[in-house]
Amino acid sequence: MNKRFIIKNILNLSKILDKNSSQLMKLSPQVLTIQQKRCFRLENEKFTLTVEEQIQEQKKRNEEVQDMTELIRDFLDPAEFFKSVQSISEIDFFCGVPDSLLKDFCAYISTHVKSEKHVITSNEGAAIAMAAGYHLATGKNPMVYLQNSGLGNIVNPVMSLAVPAVYSIPMLLLIGWRGEPGKRDEPQHRVQGQSTPGILAALGIPFQTLPDYQEGAEQALLTAKQYMKNAKGPYCLLVRRQTFLPFKFQKSPPKYKFNREDALKLIIDELSERDIVVGTTGMLSRELFEYREIKKQGHEKDFLTVGSMGHSSAIALGIAMKKGKREVFCLDGDGSVLMHMGTMATIGQSGTENFKHIIFNNGAHDSVGGQPTDADNESFSFAKIALGCGYKDAFTVYSEEEIKNGIKRVKSSKGPILMEVKCNPGHRKNLGRPTRKPIENKSDFMHFLAIN
Repeated sequence: MNKRFIIKNILNLSKILDKNSSQLMKLSPQVLTIQQKRCFRLENEKFTLTVEEQIQEQKKRNEEVQDMTELIRDFLDPAEFFKSVQSISEIDFFCGVPDSLLKDFCAYISTHVKSEKHVITSNEGAAIAMAAGYHLATGKNPMVYLQNSGLGNIVNPVMSLAVPAVYSIPMLLLIGWRGEPGKRDEPQHRVQGQSTPGILAALGIPFQTLPDYQEGAEQALLTAKQYMKNAKGPYCLLVRRQTFLPFKFQKSPPKYKFNREDALKLIIDELSERDIVVGTTGMLSRELFEYREIKKQGHEKDFLTVGSMGHSSAIALGIAMKKGKREVFCLDGDGSVLMHMGTMATIGQSGTENFKHIIFNNGAHDSVGGQPTDADNESFSFAKIALGCGYKDAFTVYSEEEIKNGIKRVKSSKGPILMEVKCNPGHRKNLGRPTRKPIENKSDFMHFLAIN
């Protein structure tokens, strides 16, 4: 490692320690640990560089090495990239499912593009189909954005609709590359990230990584435009982490007195020792894991659906059908349910009496930037949909008192039954991730299920 680099980082460390010395003096040496993310973790507080601070730090480094362009780290301005997409690619229609690596660009689109030209779809396959419809109606090329975990959802509409050998529909795919090889990420994303280039190649979709500087991005858009013009098929730009400069999505003011985590705690407190829990993808499973830690209850009662967005209810139904003497609670989210809402029809028609469905509806894709879902609209009701699908009972709660009474109603009633919990979007900034591996979760959970 370069000696100058080591000395510089020691000096930076000294400055931070001096700045926070009054707080650090109160702590024992064992309490303070230095994290790999240039982060100081304290017992009650956490000092960490924000994304904005990291960017400012990088800009200073760029100035120091401006004579060595190969060492300069760039970021794309969402506004400038958007203008280039419009001017170079001649694209003015956008649809897809938000992703954390694309959240700044998606936030810019949500803020500046009218609803008739931007649609957040229920799943990625629907986005491909909608983009195809737009092209058929206008002859123009659309953009579809998604996380690479959504590649599985687009396989059918791409292969049987969009590829040049079938209907030959050009579209630009902007895909967040979670789990990119060599980058830190969760197990499910590392598997997906390793497979992403191979999946795109198998689909016959040419791709390149999106450069993180404007001139390179414009050249990539020109290449994509030329391919879509000649081959008349989909072209993909893979987006690495921290490609875009931050752009804050303007969120609506809170409607309720509690958020998902508050509601989750009220519900968990009412469950018995034998109850089985399946937690959905995203922040909910992380909050569930931390609350079990606080209560020192262990994690064997919970199956955490770390990936497979939209499928937690099907997992829970499969368990409920084979564990008829135990109550099975599916703790779901609005974005997850919307992604594969057809499962509600299967649940309703199954008549599984021990299936208890609880949907935390905060009207947002909370774990990838907070963009709204269709469930945020006043005219939308999961409870009415559930009743139409054949659930024996379904209702919506809006307050803490209603949640407490509602969970008692759920527990005392035969299923399938659904409780929709209306809550505010958002989560704690210091929310951790499960410290147990998925395979460990599986082993403990299966052991818990085996207990009569």
